[in-house]
Amino acid sequence: MRFEWPLALLALVVVPLAAAAYVLAQRRPSRYAVAFTNLDVLASVADRSGAWRRWLPPALFLLALAALGVGLARPQVDVMQDREQATVVLAIDSSGSMLAEDVSPTRLEAAQAAVRTFLDQLPPKFRVGMVTFAAEAEVVAPATTDRELVLSALDFLAPLRGTAIGDAVARAAEEARESVGPQSDRQLASVRTAAAPSGEHPPAAVLLLSDGFQTAGLLDPLEGAARARELGIPVYTIALGTDEGIVDFGFRQIPVPPDRESLRQIAEQTNGRYFDAPTADALKAAYADIGSLLAQEPGETEATFAFLAAAGALALLGAGLSVAWFSRIP
Repeated sequence: MRFEWPLALLALVVVPLAAAAYVLAQRRPSRYAVAFTNLDVLASVADRSGAWRRWLPPALFLLALAALGVGLARPQVDVMQDREQATVVLAIDSSGSMLAEDVSPTRLEAAQAAVRTFLDQLPPKFRVGMVTFAAEAEVVAPATTDRELVLSALDFLAPLRGTAIGDAVARAAEEARESVGPQSDRQLASVRTAAAPSGEHPPAAVLLLSDGFQTAGLLDPLEGAARARELGIPVYTIALGTDEGIVDFGFRQIPVPPDRESLRQIAEQTNGRYFDAPTADALKAAYADIGSLLAQEPGETEATFAFLAAAGALALLGAGLSVAWFSRIP
């Protein structure tokens, strides 16, 4: 919490002064003494159990004064608010292992369905691009707000040989960096130095989905991650499939487990997040979680009204109790 007018907090000095004045007033001897010789009878009729009532109304008034003093300083509190614009580059594995059926109906079809749902849930002003990779990484849709262009590229994905994870990370990060322009240098630099405040996400990110180990390409996965980090682009990675996944060529069955460790390291090195998706439902949940992270950003809102409302409520409660119990306002 920060304050727009911090000097107004000096008004809080009134609270201890008012408390001290009230205590002194209560301890001052009464101007009118009442003679009562039978002290035993006087003690028996005195209401000791209700002594706390004498202090509760003024305590509420003091709290009201404190809330009012804080409200006058115009407090600003941190909140998460909806982000209107950002760039997301999808990097989708299109290697032959995406034909494995351990994720129903196939890994590729499950990925296509999850991405469609993800695109439907993104804010309309978000720009989305797509990179597909097998033996090479290729931009099949530049970053755009035209969802139909991205969906069309998604529908035409076809499995090919090879898996160039490192090249895909670097190419997708470059596409994301080019799309945001120089106006976001400060936020992107904060990712490079790992100095971004908790919960802050830059205006561009890569979502990498892969289901196998690297078998092609010029850059290994961690070299690709180093390039993304240099550009200030976080990479959110999803490992699709199970260790039991196979591709059946009829005459030969090839096991195709995902490389979870490499994907986890890519996410860690670029300040992204790693997700494991052994099922179609887990894959949709991973994209939903990433969408929620990207669709919000930290911001501030003024809490002055809340403090003023609390001050008014406390003052009214204190006055009401005082009138009900003592027929007066303290």
